[in-house]
Amino acid sequence: MQCQKCQQHEASVHYTQVVNGQKKEVHLCEQCAHEEGYMDFTNEGLSLHHFLTNMFPFDQSINQQHKEKVHPAESLTCQGCGLSYSQFRRKGKFGCSQCYETFDSYLNPIFKRVHSGNTEHVGKIPKRIGGDIHKRKEIDQLKKNLQQVIEDENFEEAAQIRDRIRNLKQDLDDAQQGGDA
Repeated sequence: MQCQKCQQHEASVHYTQVVNGQKKEVHLCEQCAHEEGYMDFTNEGLSLHHFLTNMFPFDQSINQQHKEKVHPAESLTCQGCGLSYSQFRRKGKFGCSQCYETFDSYLNPIFKRVHSGNTEHVGKIPKRIGGDIHKRKEIDQLKKNLQQVIEDENFEEAAQIRDRIRNLKQDLDDAQQGGDA
């Protein structure tokens, strides 16, 4: 396969990125990959930080999305540990827990790139055995909602929630009886 950029050399770097379900493939020769920033390793070798930095070019997204927010000459520094944003970019590590708050406006674009557009972890339940778990979680949430609705003295909505809880419990009982037979 030929390099997509120069069309002269054999492609030796194959980069696939999936963001929000959209797949993007890039096939470049080593020289073009280095020029495009896909392979920007130093003589120190390949570290996890170098790998992630090159996989997810943070600076590009930050500069594009925050040009209006942050003046390029402004140096952002954590008050807790004195770590500057440029030092964070080089090290790939924070100095203290306060760094998360200090660099907050820069982190969401990074997290979105790393986690395919998601910024919140909600967990994952296997589909085959997850049916009962999902129902149990929904029942727990409905019970909390029911308490709040009763405190607010909204009894019509409370009756609807109560009926929904009963139906879900009945579904669970039916599933357990059907599975035991």
